[in-house]
Amino acid sequence: MFFSDEAGIVPGREGAMTTAPKPKRRTKAEQRAESLEQILDAAEYLFAEHGLYGVTLKDVAQRVGVHTSLLHYYFDDKKALFDAVVARRAPVTIERRMDALAAYERDCGGKPTVEGALRAYLDTDLDLYSQPDEGWRRYGALGALMSNTPQWGAELMDMHFDGVVLRLIDLLRQALPECPDEDLFWGYHFVTGALMLTLARTGRIDKLSGGLCRSDDFEAVKERMAHFMAAGFMAVCRDRATARGAT
Repeated sequence: MFFSDEAGIVPGREGAMTTAPKPKRRTKAEQRAESLEQILDAAEYLFAEHGLYGVTLKDVAQRVGVHTSLLHYYFDDKKALFDAVVARRAPVTIERRMDALAAYERDCGGKPTVEGALRAYLDTDLDLYSQPDEGWRRYGALGALMSNTPQWGAELMDMHFDGVVLRLIDLLRQALPECPDEDLFWGYHFVTGALMLTLARTGRIDKLSGGLCRSDDFEAVKERMAHFMAAGFMAVCRDRATARGAT
């Protein structure tokens, strides 16, 4: 026999009645944390689509389904919200790459290669952004947008990511001790451009290649990017060293 469970009473074994445990009531802190995550998720989506200036706090509030006053409870203004969106995931990608670079330096026996260093840096990030989590896909697109927007993106990129970039440069110096720093930094400039274009998933290569390549095929990118970029580093450094020797 079945009875209403409105009072939390449900059938037990052999018809015995037992009291179902009441759902645990969320604390105010848990409710605030959930609201904040919903706001950050909505803002991340909109900023990745439209940039800082193409989004208002009202747009974010409407996407969450709350009044704009709730956003002002958490953030002084739109820029503070944008900064929080960027800061939320940045430590994850930074820590993963720092760990990968440290592990590579430890395991290479003091003899790093350009490709090995680039693989530690690039492949680790490509693995993170290729997972099915839509949040990371949006964050990758937002990063690509920021890296190409000096007015509001460059400062945050500097603030969060300079440390891991300089860690990569240090390994590249060890791999190419005769290469001037200016060539290492130019090489990084080209690497990060390719990485940001990949994270943007624009679909352009899909059309250009007639479907041979897909902008979301990160495994294909991993097979090629570090190897391709390493050859560029070594060619530039070798050719410029030859030119210096001839003068």
